[in-house]
Amino acid sequence: MGIAKKAKQQLRGLAPEKGTTRKNLIAGLPGAISSVPDGMASSVLAGVNPVHGLYASIFGPIGGGLTSSTRLMVITTTSAAALAAGSAVAAVPADDRPRALFLLTMMAGALMVLAGIAKLGRYTRFVPHSVMIGFLSGVSANIIFGQLPDLVGAEASGPFALAKAWNLLMNLDGVDIAATIAGLSALAVLLAFQRTRVAAYSALIALVVPSLLVGLLHADSVPRVRDGGEIPSGLPMPALPHLADFSLSLLAGAFAVAALVLVQGAGVSEAAPNPDRTRSNPNQDFIAQGVGNLLAGLFRGMPVGGSVGQTALNVSAGAVGRWGAIFSGLWMALLLLLFSGLVGAVVMSTLAAVLIYAAVGSFRIGDIQAILRTGRISQIALIATFIATLFLPVAAAVGIGLVLSLLMQLNQEAIDLRVVELVPHDDGSFVERPAAPRLESRRVVLLDVYGSLFYAGARTLQARLPDPGRAENPAVVLRLRGRTMLGATAFAVLSDYAERLATAGGRLYLSGIDPLALQQLRSNQTVEQVTGVRIFEADETVGESSLQAYHAANDWLATQRRPEAR
Repeated sequence: MGIAKKAKQQLRGLAPEKGTTRKNLIAGLPGAISSVPDGMASSVLAGVNPVHGLYASIFGPIGGGLTSSTRLMVITTTSAAALAAGSAVAAVPADDRPRALFLLTMMAGALMVLAGIAKLGRYTRFVPHSVMIGFLSGVSANIIFGQLPDLVGAEASGPFALAKAWNLLMNLDGVDIAATIAGLSALAVLLAFQRTRVAAYSALIALVVPSLLVGLLHADSVPRVRDGGEIPSGLPMPALPHLADFSLSLLAGAFAVAALVLVQGAGVSEAAPNPDRTRSNPNQDFIAQGVGNLLAGLFRGMPVGGSVGQTALNVSAGAVGRWGAIFSGLWMALLLLLFSGLVGAVVMSTLAAVLIYAAVGSFRIGDIQAILRTGRISQIALIATFIATLFLPVAAAVGIGLVLSLLMQLNQEAIDLRVVELVPHDDGSFVERPAAPRLESRRVVLLDVYGSLFYAGARTLQARLPDPGRAENPAVVLRLRGRTMLGATAFAVLSDYAERLATAGGRLYLSGIDPLALQQLRSNQTVEQVTGVRIFEADETVGESSLQAYHAANDWLATQRRPEAR
């Protein structure tokens, strides 16, 4: 009964709110119209028939809209997902590429659903901003370089987009003048309408007007969409993917698509808060994007994800709930039913113009400048990811950016680690000062540590702890409050330092130890085995356990006889 009640509540949540249907119905139409060029252009990036992007623009918004917690988010084709998918299926023969793409889309969708079920939404914050901006900038550059040959109606070869652009530059005799004029005309239309009331429809106008002129002038040399394959009429029927198309490279591509879509979707949900101010659930949005991809793949579509541009258009058009996105998909289905025969007549150079215009506009110059002013780690992560995206497959480029950023962050954390001395006052307060490089004989030193103690940070701590040297009976209180976990390297460093103190006749006192860290210490069985090590657990009063350890160390020193008194 409880399950049935919960299901009933969920179904009620899907129903349009009273008085909002008309607003959402109207808001969905501009999104559907703008999805026509966007969907077709995304298919070009993926290297398949443009109709597959249109199919994705129907079922992605419907499936995602019904299940997302960010109710204004539109889940549809995106350039980054299309480029990642295209990179994954680039080596597949052209005739088999659509089938491989459908399988990739459904695998990526399944990975997204699993990520949502496993509640991995919190891990999106581990993708550095500099890596994502570097990748998106590289995607934009790849789109521009890769579409230059189509813009001028020329053939170009090369292993990556920049190589194709160079090959075009070296073989300008292959340029088709009519195609170039059509492409440049489309760019002119986009520029002319960018700040007008019809800006949302400018991409569609840029496709239609030059294509009509090319048709009227009978310029048969100009490449058209139908040259890449038959454009089916009507709506697609569901079809399961062929498992025989599975490969490890396709699986790697699915992981890359899923990672990119999930991170981008998290950014979209932040930019489009729910109208009633309820917080979005990133895990539910993961599932929603997965459902959108599973549905798109089932109906022969390509990967989809939270779209920044389409979501912004949905909001500006007046959508007040999830049905704005859903109606966008339904409007798209109607447009495809009525005008699918016209899709094949679109001139390829106009599609290239739309892609180039969008790519230039997607460069986030402000973010790039801010990152370049931030510091060396962010600069290197941005530049390295950007360059890797230009020359390597998308999955490898993102992986390199993440690994490089992680390594540099760990290095920076190790460099930033500081050891300071805390001098207690009679009133229980502490004065902080730099720790001395060496310990003094028969003196208690209370030390605190700023920075990470994992990996290289622990080795940095080892180098920066005061050296016992020739000191006699030195006592060190090391404050570790707030550290719930310690790594194996940290335990090795602590046990080594305790042994060095013991060799000098001294002792190590660990204070502010969290119960979880204490459990680790007991399980590790290395630090406590050293003679003289004492542990003081943290309590509610900050600094109390450190003062207790400090006084205990002084009491112990009082029991030690000076050499001259023996």
